[in-house]
Amino acid sequence: MIELIANIDVDDLSAALAFYVDGLGLAVRRRFGDLGVELCGASSSIFLLVKPAGTTPAPDAAARDYRRHWTPVHLDFVVDDVQAAAARAVAAGARLEGEIRTHRWGRIAHLADPFGHGVCLIQFLDRGYDEIADA
Repeated sequence: MIELIANIDVDDLSAALAFYVDGLGLAVRRRFGDLGVELCGASSSIFLLVKPAGTTPAPDAAARDYRRHWTPVHLDFVVDDVQAAAARAVAAGARLEGEIRTHRWGRIAHLADPFGHGVCLIQFLDRGYDEIADA
């Protein structure tokens, strides 16, 4: 079995904790001084890693920029009530990007966390993704 761990770079640990703990309902499992924290409460561990803006993860990589940015990898959090979860997330520093939309499989809120990372909140309806699966 492969274990999935998500790492999220942030430049302000206090703001990150306000969003991911207060806004999304995760909890701090372990602290690593001023380097970051491990969060629990999701199906996989999530690490918030303190990385200053302008630093690079590798010699030829683009510098970290915490304005809104796009990446093909993002986190989806499955919630029971997308409207209430989106309201909590916005109160904790997220930006709701458009209206909450309803599809055959469920409802989705597209957000940006306080660090520009894309985050979606999903509330499954009926059979969830099985509503649109081919098999």
